[in-house]
Amino acid sequence: MGNNTNVENEYGADQIQILEGLEAVRKRPGMYIGTTSTRGLHHLVYEIVDNAVDEALAGYCSEIDVQINKDNSITVKDNGRGIPVGINEKTGLPAVQVVFTVLHAGGKFGGGGYKVSGGLHGVGASVVNALSQWLEVKVCREGKIHYQKYEYGHVVSELKVIGECDSDFTGTEVTFLPDNTIFEDTVYQFKVLEERLRETAFLTKNLKIILRDVREEEPKEEIFHYEGGIKEFVSYLNEGKTALYDDILYCEGAVNNVYVEVALQHNDGYNENTISFVNNINTPEGGTQVEGFKRALTKTFNSYARTKKVLKDNEENLSGEDIREGLTAIISVKIEDPQFEGQTKQKLGNSEARAAVENVMSEQLTYFLEQNPNVGKIICEKAVLAQRARFAARNAREATRRKTALDVAALPGKLADCSDKDPKKCEIFIVEGDSAGGSAKKARTRATQAILPLRGKILNVEKARIDKIMANAEIRAMITAFGTGIQDDFDISKLRYDKIIIMTDADVDGAHIDTLMLTFFYRFMPELIKDGHVYLAMPPLYQVTRNKKNYYAYNDDELNKILTEIGRDNQNKIQRYKGLGEMDASQLWETTMDPNTRILKQVKIDDETITEIDKTFTTLMGDEVEPRREFIEANAKFVQNLDV
Repeated sequence: MGNNTNVENEYGADQIQILEGLEAVRKRPGMYIGTTSTRGLHHLVYEIVDNAVDEALAGYCSEIDVQINKDNSITVKDNGRGIPVGINEKTGLPAVQVVFTVLHAGGKFGGGGYKVSGGLHGVGASVVNALSQWLEVKVCREGKIHYQKYEYGHVVSELKVIGECDSDFTGTEVTFLPDNTIFEDTVYQFKVLEERLRETAFLTKNLKIILRDVREEEPKEEIFHYEGGIKEFVSYLNEGKTALYDDILYCEGAVNNVYVEVALQHNDGYNENTISFVNNINTPEGGTQVEGFKRALTKTFNSYARTKKVLKDNEENLSGEDIREGLTAIISVKIEDPQFEGQTKQKLGNSEARAAVENVMSEQLTYFLEQNPNVGKIICEKAVLAQRARFAARNAREATRRKTALDVAALPGKLADCSDKDPKKCEIFIVEGDSAGGSAKKARTRATQAILPLRGKILNVEKARIDKIMANAEIRAMITAFGTGIQDDFDISKLRYDKIIIMTDADVDGAHIDTLMLTFFYRFMPELIKDGHVYLAMPPLYQVTRNKKNYYAYNDDELNKILTEIGRDNQNKIQRYKGLGEMDASQLWETTMDPNTRILKQVKIDDETITEIDKTFTTLMGDEVEPRREFIEANAKFVQNLDV
């Protein structure tokens, strides 16, 4: 036995696979760009753009040009210093080649090239190269145009001079074609790039970013250039809202090498929209810079309200939540060595950022309020009303809170709950009206499917204060059924159902109810959407019966397909469903509720477009008619299944 060595299975030093350089990226792209979906595809552009933005932050670049070419390749041009083309001592290779072929190489690792930078993992340019079929780089420096080409991350032509340029001009041009064997989809979406580049331009005062799409006969072009920086960002987000005062409060300063910018303005709505950035990277989970902001805001306004006698001595302090009601704010910090919690860079951990933001804001906000007492008065009065509403809502909230998930007595009366107590196995259908609710109750699988019928349309939470929302019977029924609580009380571990399915008619009214529901979830329980618990049921539009056999079509194309397959003659009986109430229990089960045959659409939130999501909800559900009309006109071509 001892001498019988199985050579084939030998495990020694030579069997350890070393993924050389960029092969590691190609093997596991998700580790470097998060995903190979369309989101990862767009991420490639941001990596190259971010390098150019770093040049702008360092004061060397004023314009970035991004073009989607006819073949879905991307060209990014900038007028920065140009990537160095000299020989890198350590590797003996041109610096530009090192940047595009070596992981964790770049000017951001203690070399003093950049003070602040977004891309700190040094993976940007090389990762884009690794995940592209080909990539070309042109660098203008010292009156010469230097050129190099790569395929699948490998050098295919040495760095060479291919022409001359103006001796005063410097810059870099990168063109790449994403690898279609790695990405699920290689078609770029203008709108996605537009949102991100607009945001980048807001955050980098005076930087001009041009986005061009030449794929259609008529090229599209957008220019983003904001001299007011984040002040203009706040104005943009407040479009469609009524501002409570004209000024946008702006604080700027540097403390201990942390550069702080904050812009804020209150509107007459009830939702807070605070967005934070570190070195131009969105931090959806906030972090220390947001803590500093909240602290400064709460402290400064309470002190002001006491001084001006808006709050009497015996009255409770205003909470941060009260002061931030209807607030739109942008917090942007630039910091040399940002420590993010987690690879996803979603939350800042540096304690010096907290102190810097608090310091700059407290001082400048106090000064502003002294100079503009009318603005201070408006904000404090709104906060006092919010405080009263919060006290009223507290009492209503208590009524929706149950001692334990098993305390069924407190569940809403109209809820037909499921018998299985394992949330992982359970789902709840939110159904419009009692007639559809009746069919759904008959059709369901009692063990795992709960039904909650709602009467009519729920309250539009975009236009209501928390006390009014908590007094609404339909909303209370939902909160109670889910078990999680809302806002600060929200606890995902108490969720009683894995899937929350909104099931409405496939018509205009149904779409309106969907939007009202999603507005409520987004504003008060966003974690339900982020964690993938919210779905829209897709009931069919048509039933075709032929020879006692039923076929279901979910749109006109499917109907035509079915009719082509089974034949078009008078033996077909076609029914157009106007609503769920027209289906009997077995039809409802078969088409919309049976997990094996139904179609569900999962509702998702993309952190990268969070600013636009907020704006869309305001536009669609707010008071202003004009922005809503413009939005509908611009997006009408994307509408499907509109029932007029």
